Amino acid sequence: HCSPLRDAYKRDINFIIYVKKKSLPPVKFVEGEVVWAKFSRRPWWPCEVTVDPVQGKPSDRPCRLYYVRTFGEPVELVWVEEKSTHTFHGGFEFEQLHLQHRRGKQREQNNKYTVCEKTGELLLCEGQCCGAFHLPCISLAEAPKGKFICPECKSGVHTCFVCKKRSEDVRRCMIPVCGKFYHGECIASYAPTAPVNRGFRCSIHVCLTCFIANPNGSNISKGRLVRCVRCPVAYHATDLCMAAGSVVLSNNSIVCPNHFTPRRGVKNHEHVNVSWCFVCTEGGSLLCCESCPAAFHRECLNIEMPKGSWYCNDCKAGKKPRYKDILWVKVGRYRWWPAEVSHPKTIPENIQRMRHDVGEFPVHFFGSNDYLWTYQARVFPYMDVDANSKEKMGKGVDATYKKALEEAAVRFRELQAEKELRQLQEDRKNDRKPPPYKHIKVNRPIGKAQIFTADLSEIPRCNCKATDESPCGMDSECINRMLLYECHPQVCPAGERCLNQAFTKRQYSQVEIFRTLSRGWGLRCVHDIKKGHFVSEYVGEVIDEEECRSRIRHAQENDICNFYMLTLDKDRIIDAGPKGNEARFMNHCCQPNCETQKWTVSGDTRVGLFALVDISAGTELTFNYNLECLGNGKTVCKCGAPNCSGFLGVRPKVNKMMLLSHGKKKKKVVLTKEREDECFSCGDGGQMVSCKRPGCPKVYHADCLNLTKRPAGRWECPWHQCDICGKEAASFCEMCPSSYCSQHREGLLFISKLDGKLSCSEHDPCGPDLSSPFPSSAGASGSVKIC
Repeated sequence: HCSPLRDAYKRDINFIIYVKKKSLPPVKFVEGEVVWAKFSRRPWWPCEVTVDPVQGKPSDRPCRLYYVRTFGEPVELVWVEEKSTHTFHGGFEFEQLHLQHRRGKQREQNNKYTVCEKTGELLLCEGQCCGAFHLPCISLAEAPKGKFICPECKSGVHTCFVCKKRSEDVRRCMIPVCGKFYHGECIASYAPTAPVNRGFRCSIHVCLTCFIANPNGSNISKGRLVRCVRCPVAYHATDLCMAAGSVVLSNNSIVCPNHFTPRRGVKNHEHVNVSWCFVCTEGGSLLCCESCPAAFHRECLNIEMPKGSWYCNDCKAGKKPRYKDILWVKVGRYRWWPAEVSHPKTIPENIQRMRHDVGEFPVHFFGSNDYLWTYQARVFPYMDVDANSKEKMGKGVDATYKKALEEAAVRFRELQAEKELRQLQEDRKNDRKPPPYKHIKVNRPIGKAQIFTADLSEIPRCNCKATDESPCGMDSECINRMLLYECHPQVCPAGERCLNQAFTKRQYSQVEIFRTLSRGWGLRCVHDIKKGHFVSEYVGEVIDEEECRSRIRHAQENDICNFYMLTLDKDRIIDAGPKGNEARFMNHCCQPNCETQKWTVSGDTRVGLFALVDISAGTELTFNYNLECLGNGKTVCKCGAPNCSGFLGVRPKVNKMMLLSHGKKKKKVVLTKEREDECFSCGDGGQMVSCKRPGCPKVYHADCLNLTKRPAGRWECPWHQCDICGKEAASFCEMCPSSYCSQHREGLLFISKLDGKLSCSEHDPCGPDLSSPFPSSAGASGSVKIC
């Protein structure tokens, strides 16, 4: 008979049967695989998965247990739950593993594990991997007799050096002593990788810095290289090439800055991007790089909005700050400040002892002489245009920042001169010649492009005479010369005496090709050239727009960065790259001494270079390229002119100074700005919200004030309200929007030791001067900031 007790018993039996029929979790690790395991009071420990001699297979318990054997001494054999295991990729993961048992002291210096990134007495594998191991790291008490083969080489299943996953479809680098294995798609993401026969040469055999500067250079793989032990990145073993923030393990091994991991809660580890476009310098909706502070308008890059993470071209190529680089650095709420990357060996001992991680490097601030450990996501390069710019020296700039700008400009020019001299010495040592090209005398049409020739009846005839002093010359009134038409010898009345046939007779100025200090090869005149005289014709292959796009696309795919294209008319372009004359070596300058002119010669358009000023012998010949630049791969201009724009394709600067004539004296008009250009909170430009209080010029980013939308109506900035009670402020920090009423300012504002200004503690690296507190209310009127 049924009873409630019997029914309950049946339910329990059914539940037990159901539990037993429940499927086990899949086997995550197989016998012989190396894993991280956490058990007892040990920290995370490298272990080998083995088989229990009693059961002979992994546990059938629902939680799945693994039987593991520890490496090193003493050896332990234990069962470990799956949740207490982790896939092993290398010893560098130790600090990244979460701490499960707080009792275990997890300190790297007390543990030994495979791929421990430490030097010492090593056992070399004679298999394909060419690896080196400490005996304890592979659980050996003494070196084996005879040939040693590591477990991976025995099994034939190797680990990809990039993704750290074991697989049978990995391929080995073709360099005999390399021994690194990769998935094809993993190593393809590293640009220095090159195909060799039926295989490839991995990027660890090429200096990444030299490769970025010149992918086709002969020195990229020469000399001693230091290689990262965690990824296929290598540099020449010199401070000129090695990335700042690299940790040196031995003479040929490093950990590169790619393995930097920001620490939570550390403000100086937060990623920051600029609030202006690196191309047009304007604010707005910006596309921000995930690895550095760079930001761009999508329209300036001429690209579609990317999905997911996006990186700028420099970061994709692997470009990193190097020692002695001048950078703009962001610290707290300070404006971007110029600093020089210092080598850790040259900084004071107290700075060396400060905590820093892989990827962090010390910088020395100009003006204040302070030091700071920072990393790539909070710095961007100082450029030529910054050294020549006087915009940041305007009124209102404090003395310390002005001094920093001046010191940075001087130091930058010193380093540039050293670099140029070093490059010149290297070039002279190698006795390099200009890149090869085929010399031609006249334009050559390619493909659909045509060279036009007019009938003699269609060529204009001037009014000059053969009896004139200089018929058709520069000082004559030749109508053809005025209209930029060249006279034809069979049409011109002056006949053989005509002086307006420089293109046809190739009456070029004598020039020579030479090696410049910083701009590659250039062209200079051998004799004096008068203003307006013909220098040379720009000759090359004449191509149409379709062929032009094809050549540019080919150049981009093959990392060719030198272009010699010049627009002839709306349908034709002159490309002097493969074929041309000496004019192809003429460099760009924002203040050139030559210019291009389009003349009509026998019915067709030709391009000539003419002197803008009197040019003395030995002077480099230059003209303005007037490029149209697309993308963030803008070329830095190194012309050194006073009005240099900083980049090719950007208009040169014009110093506009409003003057009022007052008799013989000229008086400068001082213009006062109604609004400041930079955010009063962070010091950057961009889209701003402005204070509507009369006389207050302060502007802010909405994000800096935690505003979700632009304030409407008569809005006053937080500089006018006390930070504590919200009442009318009486005293103000001159570095940020912090302000306080007369009741709450005591102890919160003080006279800065740095520049003598009223400041809060957050904006003075020297800290509050307790001996110079903020004046009491009795004498506060002289220190109150009035806007």
